[in-house]
Amino acid sequence: MAAGAAQARVVVPFGDDDQWFSVGFGLRSFFSDVTRNNAPGTNSARVDLDRFRMFTSASFNQYLKATLNTEITGDSTIQVLDGYAQIEPMDQINVWGGRMLPPSDRSNLDGPFYLLGWSYPGVVSRYPGKVSGRMDGGTIWGKLFEKRLTYSFGVYDGHNQIVGASNQSGHPLFAGRVNLNLLDPDPDPAYYTSSTYFGGADVLGIGFAVQHQQDGVGNALQRADFTAWNVDLLFEKKLGEFGAVTFEGAYYRYYTNGVNDVATNLNGARSTDLVGGIRPGEAYMLGAGYLIPYVIGWGRLQPYFRYQSFRDTLAFTWERQYDMGATYVIDGHNLRITANYAVNQFTARKDADKFTLGLQIQF
Repeated sequence: MAAGAAQARVVVPFGDDDQWFSVGFGLRSFFSDVTRNNAPGTNSARVDLDRFRMFTSASFNQYLKATLNTEITGDSTIQVLDGYAQIEPMDQINVWGGRMLPPSDRSNLDGPFYLLGWSYPGVVSRYPGKVSGRMDGGTIWGKLFEKRLTYSFGVYDGHNQIVGASNQSGHPLFAGRVNLNLLDPDPDPAYYTSSTYFGGADVLGIGFAVQHQQDGVGNALQRADFTAWNVDLLFEKKLGEFGAVTFEGAYYRYYTNGVNDVATNLNGARSTDLVGGIRPGEAYMLGAGYLIPYVIGWGRLQPYFRYQSFRDTLAFTWERQYDMGATYVIDGHNLRITANYAVNQFTARKDADKFTLGLQIQF
């Protein structure tokens, strides 16, 4: 999700009411222990930094703004996460240009900070991206009908633009998404999303996303178009003195027209070069959470469960993941602690179980 959406941050004015600079930070750290079938030669238990982000934005007048967000990951790599100029004349139509999240599924637009639970659902959410799902290009987005319909469409640098890969002609990737909120108006900024509001809104959101690129997969000699689409649904309802319930679901299809994509490190490609790794398949996800109404110490508990399944339609393999856990919600997505137990199942590998205790802070 766009950094700075919900966390507290420092705003410094440098002119009139429409001229300001803001800065904020987000941190996720964790302890994890692989309790079954740990990979040989690796430590089963570890304490590490998941990511540290610095969010900065500026407003030059009522209509012109800019955003620059950076990220440090657990391997101490510093990279530009988002960097885009913003023309925002009205709620109904806005234009962004630079590096940003393209229209895709709710999970990708949540990002790691606004999920139900701790871990990103990477078993099913497989849209391509350079850095944490980002791409370089331009997006037009807006909110219509009293912010109940959110749309976003964009054009971005294409996948596999490297010698030996499929996209020698530099075809762009096209992406679009529409999301309809049938209860409260969309509470999120821009076209971003959350998968729980911890009882802060009544939400019934139905979204549809699609991405397409000519010559998006394969190598220079055997290439094919890439198409992916998904539908996702989020329902969250406040139950007054009985807390709040959350249900989410998503269905995905990924198409490569029978062509295998190249490796992600083809010809020395880096992980941020948007090369390789796309698999055709069918996937779905189901999740549920319940925010307990009672305050325990500083916050409230939200137990949750999530199931993911991906079936590779070219390799005829499958992968599943079960997540069970509870989040101790102190200040929404700004301060929470999550305990998660994950079970991963594979066609050709042994199952793996992992316990994670994670801390998330945004300020």
